[in-house]
Amino acid sequence: MRSSLLALVTAALLLAACSEPSQTTTTAAPPKPAGPQVGSPVTASGKARIALLLPLSGRTAAIGKSLQQAAEMSLFDSGAKDIALSTYDSGETPDSAVQAYNKARADGCALVLGPLFGASASALAPQIQQGGAKVISFSNDEKAAQPGVWIMGIAAPPQVRRVVDYALSSGIKRFAVFAPQTAYGDQMGRVLQDEVVARGGTVVAIEQFAPQSLDMTAAAKRVAASVTGDSKLAILVPIAPPQLSAALASLSAADIDTSKVQLIGTGVWDISGIGSEPQLRGAWYAAPDPDKRADFERRFVATYGRPPHRLATLAYDGVALAAQLARLKPGGDFSTEAITNPAGWSGVDGIFRFLPDGRSERGLAVIEIQGNRNVVVSRSPSSFGQSPTN
Repeated sequence: MRSSLLALVTAALLLAACSEPSQTTTTAAPPKPAGPQVGSPVTASGKARIALLLPLSGRTAAIGKSLQQAAEMSLFDSGAKDIALSTYDSGETPDSAVQAYNKARADGCALVLGPLFGASASALAPQIQQGGAKVISFSNDEKAAQPGVWIMGIAAPPQVRRVVDYALSSGIKRFAVFAPQTAYGDQMGRVLQDEVVARGGTVVAIEQFAPQSLDMTAAAKRVAASVTGDSKLAILVPIAPPQLSAALASLSAADIDTSKVQLIGTGVWDISGIGSEPQLRGAWYAAPDPDKRADFERRFVATYGRPPHRLATLAYDGVALAAQLARLKPGGDFSTEAITNPAGWSGVDGIFRFLPDGRSERGLAVIEIQGNRNVVVSRSPSSFGQSPTN
């Protein structure tokens, strides 16, 4: 009996021991963060890390090199002691731009300047939505614009609105469009239509032709039919050389009375030698004030021994902007609120500001083509809210 009782007690103790929770404490390892490890956005000396994404390889490497040199010049001119600038080759494809962005992000960049192409900028959106560094692209493609991806390039729609507004203020109330049948041509027609109607003018014709055609006679004749009465007609011709020559010849062959027509254009005319087209004498287009750019070009040639690419001013102004953001507080302020400051920023290409949806606004001048020289007939505003001056 005594041995049986002992066995029962022993069994009960064993069962109790099995049902008791363990008193051993273990510490679980912290979960590893998802994605690549990100470095510090600030260097050991307290400078904000800024990434410059440029096409330094491929067919557009020369453009990328010119932008890189302009960025270096801006770094020196602005005395940017608060930023550390690192350049990454974004290549020519969206995939290579994403790879460059990821490397820059892994290095800890606080802000990305570039890439140059709209498709590459669009491809970075998923990384930014996951908490990556914000992007100020050098593209002018408004389709690439979105929250966190701003376009700094000089987009075409604001150019059309600016030159249309100037024409309206000059007393012209009737407008026509002569453009290629492309996405660009379609967009220019819609922008002009919206702006003219909103301002009380009339669009009498929107004529388009095959994109690669050199015979635009039929479309030009339809435009010519709109040149009636005594009121002057402004014709938007958003066409770049060399196709521009054929477009102008077609308009001339349609017997358009040039005394009753004002040709207007976009920034595709903002190139050296555009005045060699005699039919463009007196034509207007909107672009940044050329005087400020001329000074930049002189200093660039003195520094590097050759003229800059036309887009080089974007990299120059982008670095200057990054330097200003870096001075707002220790480590810099690269938030959406800081970047989209309503007062905007000023650079070689005039004043500009970024909108929350990724688009940008610019203060543009209106320029008249006068043979071998272009003359500003309406100066760009010096601040937002100020009316342009003639």
